[in-house]
Parts: sequence; structure tokens; C-alpha cells
Amino acid sequence: MTEQHSGAVDESCVLVDGPWTHRFVGANGSRFHVVEAGTGPMVLFLHGFPEFWWAWHEMLPAVADAGFRAVAVDLRGYGASDKPPRGYDGYTLAADIAGLIRGLGERSATVVGTGAGGLIGWTAASFHPSLVRRLVVLGAPHPLRLRAGIFADPRGQFAAATPTLKFQLPRYEHVLTRDNAALIGQVLRRWGGQRWVASDAFEPYAARCREAMRIPQAAFCALEGYRWAFRSVLRLHGYRFVKLMQKPLVTPTLQLHGAEDAASLPRTAQGSGRYVIAPYEWRLLDSVGHFPHVEAPDLVLGEILRWAKS
Repeated sequence: MTEQHSGAVDESCVLVDGPWTHRFVGANGSRFHVVEAGTGPMVLFLHGFPEFWWAWHEMLPAVADAGFRAVAVDLRGYGASDKPPRGYDGYTLAADIAGLIRGLGERSATVVGTGAGGLIGWTAASFHPSLVRRLVVLGAPHPLRLRAGIFADPRGQFAAATPTLKFQLPRYEHVLTRDNAALIGQVLRRWGGQRWVASDAFEPYAARCREAMRIPQAAFCALEGYRWAFRSVLRLHGYRFVKLMQKPLVTPTLQLHGAEDAASLPRTAQGSGRYVIAPYEWRLLDSVGHFPHVEAPDLVLGEILRWAKS
């Protein structure tokens, strides 16, 4: 098996000890690894690509201390969650989040998503409005803004999306995991803000993400979401998704975006508010790239708490 040659790791590598509890929850027909701390109203954190629940390790204890039940999940196909061969379409990923909120015994939650997790957050709030009390999205345009940007802005968003076009290639996951997943480090470096990439915090974080992506099947599953997004453009399934996503959001939404985000350009993300008829705020973060939660954690924490409490 190729994965063994690239030094596959065991999923126990993501079960990091800390001021939190690890557990497994059944939702939408799969088993999810969740990490939680604190009690109170639930704040559910969704990581992006190429991350796993560790994206939120600084936020969990801080949000718990502020009087919330803070829960970070390994999304379908990542970390220690199940890695089924299918289910990486927008509908299923949104249903995963709805199922998790119920599976964790809650009626609703504040959902915080970054990058690809932010796209899932938009979709979950759109398809399951009663379950998403408030929404915070980081580095994630509304899915229809992203789609329009890729088509209408060839020098901008289309060019920014070209690295992910390679994800369409069959067996590209083996390229991702080669040399201890060196390419994952390159993705983080390309998409991150210059200040963070040059800091001492960058390499240890990249090392964790690289290790988690070497869990057998994780890289394949991570790419499947991107593959669906591109393939669905030409299919009825995707057309229906677009029609459904045009319904405006009734969830109060806070959108934070890095001014240096090279994956989802600020000009693509701006204008996402047209899809929200509830209270909506947009904030551009100076000197921050695609990963605001790790690049400017204190600022992002303050904004999440403000939004979850208001």
C-alpha cells in the first residue's frame, strides 16, 4: 500500500491531551470524534483544510471559561472521525453538522467555521436554520459568492483556486502525503498571512496538520469535498444545491476575513451579506491570511464571544 511507504500514522495522533475531553458521537450515519470543554450554550467549531480539530485548541478552554460548552469536531474524513468513501457533498456535510448538534443533546448551537468548515457553516445555517442559532465564518465566502468569483474573476479568485484544481486529479492524495505530507506545509505557507508564516508558531502547527493528513484515507477524504464542489457544477445535483443556497439566511452572521487571504480573496468574500436577512457584520482583519483563528487568536476569540453572547 502506498500510504505505508509514505509513513502512514495512526489516528491516535490526534487524541492530544489537554483541558478537554475526547469522545465519539454518532451522527448522520457516521461516527465523529469531538473534543469538548465547559458547560453552557454550545459553540460548535468546524476546522478547514488542511486542518483537524486542533485548529481550535487555543479557543476551546477560553470559550469554556467564558461560560460556554465549547466543542470542536474532526469533520467527516478527517482526524479520528469516520472516513467513508462518500458523503462529501454539500448536503451531507450540512446534515453531519445538524446531526452532531442533536447527537450532542442540544437544540441549537452557535456554529463557528473556518475555510472549508466555514463553507459548511453557511450551508448548515441555510439548510437547517432552526439548529444554527448564530454563525461565525472565518476565511469563507458564501458558497455562491465563491462560485461566482471562480467563474467571473479569472485573474483573481480563479487564479487563487488553481492549486485546488489539482485536487481533481485521480490519486492526487498520494502526492499530498508524500515526504511526510510536505505539500500540506506548502499549502499552509501559501495561504497563511506573512506575519504568522514567519513566526515561531507556524512550524509546530504545520507539523500537526501534516501528521493528521497522513492518517490512512484522510487525504483522499479531504480532497473529495473539493472534487464534489467542482464536479457538481455540471450536474443536476449541483444545480439543485445552488437553487437551495439562494434562500437567504435567517441566522445572525458574523464574517471575519483576513486581508491577506490568498485562498478566498477578500473581494470574493465581500458581498456575502446579500444572502443574510438577519443581523450581519463583516470585518476585514489586517495582516491576517486564510487562518484567522491561529493567526490572530485573541482578536478572533473576542469576536466569537461577542457574537455568541449578543
